[in-house]
Amino acid sequence: MTAVVYVMVLALLIPIAVACRRTGVWHLLAGFTSLSTKVAVLMLVVSVVRDDWMIGLVGVIILSVGNAGLMLLANLLWGSEP
Repeated sequence: MTAVVYVMVLALLIPIAVACRRTGVWHLLAGFTSLSTKVAVLMLVVSVVRDDWMIGLVGVIILSVGNAGLMLLANLLWGSEP
């Protein structure tokens, strides 16, 4: 199970690399949303491994509420670009 956590942490580097490049706002927000989703799923895996359901609850709240607002903002900005 720790190998899964290490692979997930390595997968976090991909959206960080996208966010560090100088691209449009749409790509930046999509990279941050992807990072947020991966961190929330990582929190769920860690909560199952540690048998700590409070961490899992925070991960579920991040997945259900946090990404919706960020993706809505990204879509609004993408539509307003010329």
